[in-house]
Amino acid sequence: MKNYTITVNGKSYDVSVEEKGASASAAVAAPVAAAPKPAAPVSNGTQGSLRIEAGAQGKVFKIAAAPGTKVKPGDPIVVLEVMKMETPVVAPKAGTVVSIECKEGDPVDTGDLLATMNED
Repeated sequence: MKNYTITVNGKSYDVSVEEKGASASAAVAAPVAAAPKPAAPVSNGTQGSLRIEAGAQGKVFKIAAAPGTKVKPGDPIVVLEVMKMETPVVAPKAGTVVSIECKEGDPVDTGDLLATMNED
């Protein structure tokens, strides 16, 4: 049994996953090397007052809003692939996206800066 803590939209959940079969044991026993994290994209020097951060470790699947886009609370800004599931990272308030600090395919850790925005 493996125990994990998963954070979704800022709320943490404790999850237990049971492994079954010989193939699961073999896969868990093999060491996994983490891929090196590429350098962060170069910011244009302009950032908004609200930070949009990754709520979980994963990979940037899609950029849903470009700088200059007006968003409402709940509108997706970036979509992450977390545990093979598409997980939108949404605007916390109404405002305008100022910068996107990642690109599609980038690996991200919990708390990494994905975008910034200004509140309307």
